[in-house]
Amino acid sequence: MIKTVLVVCIGNICRSPMAEGLLKQALPETNVISAGLGALVGQPADPHAVELMRDHGVDISGHRAQRVSGAMTMRPDLILVMDNEQRQEIQRLYPFTTGRIFRLGEPGKFDVPDPYREARRAFENALQLIQRGVESWVPRIQALR
Repeated sequence: MIKTVLVVCIGNICRSPMAEGLLKQALPETNVISAGLGALVGQPADPHAVELMRDHGVDISGHRAQRVSGAMTMRPDLILVMDNEQRQEIQRLYPFTTGRIFRLGEPGKFDVPDPYREARRAFENALQLIQRGVESWVPRIQALR
């Protein structure tokens, strides 16, 4: 049963807040949180991310970045990352996550590139991939409730 999902990227201001917002919208009864391996702690989501998500009916303006921790990785039933490097790093730091950690794009066999400090177009591309990943994970998560 999947009750809690943790979404991880690097800074927790671009990709993971967008994925968190979409997952919360699709799975309102699931606890979804996000964090970053190198989080810009306390920083709001990138303005491009906030604007794109607003265009999709999701408000992430209140998001504040937080750093992933061992305690944070113990509770989730599922941990979704943006690429294999992040998955490997979290498993190295927190070996107990093995078996619960996957790429957001795992079903489609893709990574979500980091749009940090890029133009809006990079954020749009990242969001399209995030949407694909969310759309592939939602039925799997719902099946495990």
